Amino acid sequence: MNLDVRHVQSKSILTRTSGFLNGYTHSLNPYTGCAYGCSFCYVRQMPIALFRTKSWGEYVDVKQNANALLEKELVRAKKKEPVFIFMSSSTDPYQPIEMKAEITRSILTTLIENRPAFLFVQTRSPIVQRDLDLFKELKDQVFVSMTVETDDDRIRKQFTPNAPAIRGRLKALEKLATAGIPTQAAVAPLLPSTSHFPKLLADYVERVCIDDFFLGDGSGGKRTSRLNIRSLYDEKHVRDWYDPSARDRLKKRFLTVFKDENVRMNQDGFLPPAHLGLNR
Repeated sequence: MNLDVRHVQSKSILTRTSGFLNGYTHSLNPYTGCAYGCSFCYVRQMPIALFRTKSWGEYVDVKQNANALLEKELVRAKKKEPVFIFMSSSTDPYQPIEMKAEITRSILTTLIENRPAFLFVQTRSPIVQRDLDLFKELKDQVFVSMTVETDDDRIRKQFTPNAPAIRGRLKALEKLATAGIPTQAAVAPLLPSTSHFPKLLADYVERVCIDDFFLGDGSGGKRTSRLNIRSLYDEKHVRDWYDPSARDRLKKRFLTVFKDENVRMNQDGFLPPAHLGLNR
């Protein structure tokens, strides 16, 4: 695939949050667009993607001035209230272009110098382990959530062919956890998996978050429905996984391996720790 990469000057970098990200004051997206282009990504149905000439997954805008903006905006934001940042809500901060552009890494450097109350990092990329040194500096003010939707790489290739292999994500989680970085595996959105999935993840993390298309796309599943994702389930003969009951079945599986408090569902798995002042 020929990826259209543009270097742009953004007008702002911190965006006020609401809805699903109610526990945060701001979201932070180092890029616009995402090279992983997952078939089920709800961002496909957002204005940020609908008004592009290129399809989702075919373009990435590198916010060249992201760090300079953050230095200014973070100072202003912290004067008003404790700042809780979700990175990222509509892109992957560790998609392949990050290896060269290092926008996310420069952002982390600024966050170390002028710390927010909390930083939540959401990714599906093993590249995240590159910044282990910076996460160590942030200590308990950072949490890394790695998307692992399934334990079956054949399913991964069918639904998200451009996303990193499952094994690489697990190895990255292992490295972060061994270094003492707070982590979780986000089974979000859940894809068809085997009965061995919970035991597999238990070797790498102590906590998981389960989410699906019906709760997690911000519209009760309507955005995902417009993407016709259901047809992929029908095509692969796994129709029973595209149903609200699937998350409950999966939760029961995970509760046989994980502690009850470490199996989070939907929004609860993406919120900041309560002791940092979640209820703002």
